[in-house]
Amino acid sequence: MSRIVLTRVGPMTTIQDDGRPGLFAHGIGASGPMDRNGYAMAAAITEVLCGAAIEIGPLGLDFTYRGDPLSAGMAGGTFTLTVDGEPRPWPARLDLVENTKISIKPGPQGNYAYLRFAAQIDVPLILGSRSTNATVGLGGLDGRMLAAGDELSLIDLIDTGPELTRPETASPGDPIRFVWGIHADLFPAPIRSAFTTSDFRISSRMDRMGVRLDDTGSVFADAKLLNLVSDAVVPGDVQILGDGTPIILMRDNQPTGGYPRIGTVIDADLDRFAQIRAGKMVRFEPVSVAHAHRISKWLP
Repeated sequence: MSRIVLTRVGPMTTIQDDGRPGLFAHGIGASGPMDRNGYAMAAAITEVLCGAAIEIGPLGLDFTYRGDPLSAGMAGGTFTLTVDGEPRPWPARLDLVENTKISIKPGPQGNYAYLRFAAQIDVPLILGSRSTNATVGLGGLDGRMLAAGDELSLIDLIDTGPELTRPETASPGDPIRFVWGIHADLFPAPIRSAFTTSDFRISSRMDRMGVRLDDTGSVFADAKLLNLVSDAVVPGDVQILGDGTPIILMRDNQPTGGYPRIGTVIDADLDRFAQIRAGKMVRFEPVSVAHAHRISKWLP
């Protein structure tokens, strides 16, 4: 049986597959890859069927491969890669052999990279998925983030159908598009206008649940009525916390929230937003729901 031995593991590194869509009504988030394009590309580059991914966090991952020859794909962001100490281009298709040593480290862009094998990572299917939600201890390896010293077995893969992918719809530096939320009218028109014309900084307070923004222009400094009765939230919602801090909910978001939501980042841009590193500035651009629907469809 093939396996990988993790020798260095950065924070926020987990096992992810397509996730658990359709269970939010039961309080169970979908999870799945933060950057679905990177996840899909890691499989496409191998040109063979691949299983669940190791979603590698911002500081990277080192591992040693044990077993018979096996193909693997790596993509997402722009990381640096060495194989047995020799630099390789990124993204990459690799043919792993016994004792291959892989090192993936931060490069110039991106928070998440994806490592996929022409095999399945041998962790249990829970509610139809191997995805990890470490906040609630669900899925993956014992419901937690991966750590140095972990060993993951790789087993034969059963065909689960075609990979889904979609074309890129915006360039990395373009504004993050959103639709106005159900609480937008709670904010006066000058605040709504400032939200679409001001720059916000990605803070270091980020994880798979949410990304907080530094309100460098004090757009929400005087906002009122920031505590509401809790109701349902979805990934991409832009919540304004009680102290005026904006937070974008991500793939492992909680099912309900009690703060007003001025908008929701559209599906087509949430993956791109997830890859923006702390310290970078972003701007938000409103679009119609019809426009968001036109560019949100995943294609076989």
